[in-house]
Amino acid sequence: MKKAQKFYTVWVGRRPGVYMTWDECKEQVVGYENAVYKSFSTLEQAKKAFLGNSKEFIGNDTFETSLSSEELEKIGNPLQDSICVDGAFNTRTNEMEYQGVSYQSRHKLFHFGPIDAGTNNIAEFLAIIHALAYCKDHALSATVYSDSQTAISWVNKQKAKTKIDDTYRNQYVLSLIKRGEDWLRKNTIHNAVEKWQTEAWGENPADFGRK
Repeated sequence: MKKAQKFYTVWVGRRPGVYMTWDECKEQVVGYENAVYKSFSTLEQAKKAFLGNSKEFIGNDTFETSLSSEELEKIGNPLQDSICVDGAFNTRTNEMEYQGVSYQSRHKLFHFGPIDAGTNNIAEFLAIIHALAYCKDHALSATVYSDSQTAISWVNKQKAKTKIDDTYRNQYVLSLIKRGEDWLRKNTIHNAVEKWQTEAWGENPADFGRK
C-alpha cells in the first residue's frame, strides 16, 4: 500500500513556509535551534496552520478515538506540569535524534541529534534521561511523558535492553547509552515517568511529525 503523502508546516526555521516533502522540510529545520514544525495530512490543513499560531496545532490534534467516555474519564488529562519527549530514527538515513517539549507552553526545552546509528527505542530512552537530568538541574517536579513503554521500562530497570551490535559505527551511541545508565544509577529520581496516552490525548507534543 502506498504511504499517504504528508505536508509540512514550518513556523520557525531557516525559511518558514509549507513544504510538500520531508526532505524539503528537513532542510529548514534540522540543525536550526528551536525550530517549530509539524506534518499534516492535507495541503489545506498545512496552509491554514501556517497562518495560525503553532501552539494551536502542536499537541492539540483533532482526532477520533475508539475509547469510550468512561475510558477517557478514567485516563484523565495530561498533567500541565510535565515534559513530553519523543525519539525518532530515520531508516533511510540511519540517523537518530530526540527532543523534549514543555506540555504547558509547547516550548522546546532540548534537542539532540541527528547522529548516525541507533534505534527509535534508544532515542526514546536517552530522551527520558535527558528530561530527568533537565528537571534535576532546574529543580523541577514535572512529570516526564514518553509514548514508548519499552524505553520507560528500560529507565525503570536502569538498563537499556538494546540488541544493536557492538561495532565501530555504533560506538558513539553505545557510549551515550552507558552514560545514561550510569546517570540513572547515580541519581535519585524524584520525577514520575509516565506513558503518554496517544489514543486518548492525540499525538505527543514532542512528536517529530513524520508519521
